[in-house]
Amino acid sequence: MYQQLFDHIAKFINLEPSDIDKLESCLELSKIKKKEHVLKEGQICNTIYFVVKGCMRQYIINSKGAEQTLQFGIENWWITDYLSYHNHVPSSFYLQAVESTDVIAIDKTVLEALLIEIPSLERYFRIVSQKSFGAMQMRIKFLFTMSAEERYHHFNDHFPEFVQRVPQYMIASYLDFSAEFMSKIRAGKI
Repeated sequence: MYQQLFDHIAKFINLEPSDIDKLESCLELSKIKKKEHVLKEGQICNTIYFVVKGCMRQYIINSKGAEQTLQFGIENWWITDYLSYHNHVPSSFYLQAVESTDVIAIDKTVLEALLIEIPSLERYFRIVSQKSFGAMQMRIKFLFTMSAEERYHHFNDHFPEFVQRVPQYMIASYLDFSAEFMSKIRAGKI
């Protein structure tokens, strides 16, 4: 079950067989039920998750009491609350399984020790973090430069698998509009 992670790592760095054995001994496979939270606002995040199968999301509850999805994590994607994880402060976010999800979980103290033992893993996580940061930058750009209808069509064209897998209200909140507005776009009424 860990092979998927090892294959992902191999896209960016080479690990010695002994390093793979060390890494494997520190990994924990977890099954998260649909709608189950692995982190809630106010908790300290001590775990980083690699999605093997399924979908997770990071969200907040805004001042109006509505959920606002900030990020999705699907197969071969890492997800966590990086600020809480790195600074050991209470989280401002929720992490929830959108569908039944299998993840490889790594505790912060375990990962920190691994990064010392296997320095090349530091490069892997740097690359993954940069890719994640770049994706967030593009999302912000789209929020600032595209109309709601343009955001929907761009998302639908570039990530059609999400439209089938993720509830419409979550996609609408991710694209920063209401589910009702999304229904109008989909019906061609806008």
